[in-house]
Formats: sequence, C-alpha cells, structure tokens
Amino acid sequence: MPLQIHQFICRTDNFGVLIHDPQTGATAALDAPDGPALLAALDARGWQLTDILITHKHADHVEGIPALKAKFPDAKVTGPAAEAKEIGALDVEVKEDDLVRFGATAAKVIATPGHTAGHIVYWFEEDDLLFAGDTLFALGCGRVFETSMEVMWESLSKLSRLPGETQVYCGHEYTLSNTKFALTIEPNNSLLQDRAGEIATQRAKGEMTLPTTIALELATNPFLRADEPAVKAALGMSDADASQVFAEIRERKNRA
Repeated sequence: MPLQIHQFICRTDNFGVLIHDPQTGATAALDAPDGPALLAALDARGWQLTDILITHKHADHVEGIPALKAKFPDAKVTGPAAEAKEIGALDVEVKEDDLVRFGATAAKVIATPGHTAGHIVYWFEEDDLLFAGDTLFALGCGRVFETSMEVMWESLSKLSRLPGETQVYCGHEYTLSNTKFALTIEPNNSLLQDRAGEIATQRAKGEMTLPTTIALELATNPFLRADEPAVKAALGMSDADASQVFAEIRERKNRA
C-alpha cells in the first residue's frame, strides 16, 4: 500500500510533514518544526507517532522533538550522526548510505552537506519520495552556511541524479519568492514561465506548491541548472565551472 503524506504550514513558512504506512500503522514526522502543530495533525488523523526523522540541527527543524516525545515516548528519533551533539535527542545516528527502516519500507540516507555541514536527506526509493529538508527547495536551495559553495553544488548534483519521477518534499514554502528570482536568471525559459503562472495561482488560493519532482526542478530550478550552457551564457560565465556558476547564482539570491 502506498505511503500516505500529510503536509501543512506551521511556524511562519515551515512545512510540517507526516508520512503514514497504512500497512503497519507506522507514522513518521519529517523534522519537528512545531510540536503542538504536529500533535494536532496526528490527533486529527488518528495516527500514532512511531518515528521522527531529522534532516539537520537548525532550531526550526528540531524544536518540536520534546513535545512529540512527551506524547509519544517510544517514538524513535533518527538524525545525522555528524550533528548528534547539537541536536542532542537522537536515538539513532545515521550517515551516508545507511538505511532507515520505516513500517514496511525503508529510506536511504543521502549526505547533503552545505546548508549545514552534517545535513542529510531521506530517499524512499521504492516509493519515489525524497524528503530534502533545507538542501533542495522548489525552484531554490538552502543558504550555504557551513561549507564551500562547491560542496553544496556537489550535494545538489547528487539529488539531481535521482529518478526524475521522484517526488520532492522540503522544509519551507519559499516557492513564490524563489520563482521571482528564478525568472531573473532564465526569463526566457518557457517551462519556468508556465510554472510561475501556476505557482502564483496556487499561492493566491492559499494552496501549497509541493510536492515537486526532480524532473521539474531540473527543467526550471536555476540552482540545479548551473551546468546548462544557456544558464552559463545568461550570466556571462560560458567558460566557468558549474560550481562557480552555482556560487554566482547563490550569491545573487543572497542579495535579492
């Protein structure tokens, strides 16, 4: 049976995400941005929390852990070994290529340093699902705080090689602002223009813009397209390495 996914906005622009395996009854929170909001969502669906899967150490992704553990003390908290000390609440520490069992399925851990040095993501290969935290956003990527730009580009490149049909969920609803920026890089990208119109309509209705897919991001997300000749040419960097082009795009977004 396919996994059931419930996402909602919490805090200001964080996504709360729950995944439920109807075959076994297992339920996981992907990160823990807001304990009360996640508990209310669990209660509304009658789901019992069994797992908390953490992508990185930032407060807006871990602050809800104590509230969730208070209500579900047996829920297992899994997260990046490289940030275990900072998170301080992990039951299971994982790293690149580890498998995280969840219900009747499993997620592969992919290390994606950049936003933080120990950031990880969870790829449910059999279910075509990627929970990307703050590494990859719809039409964007996370700020690079703790590594070089080259390292972040390498992390994004890993994700770009996943199957195109992979559905992507991420940590924040930044898509509308990301769209406006993406159009400054590739104003003549017809797929991006079409997507921009769809996103504007979605947000005007209060709808969420996720999930996206790897294929859609490869076609429209400038941060994944730094190796494309058209993007390089638009930036006047035709002979530059893709990581340098990515760095220029990321710096422009930082200033936007």
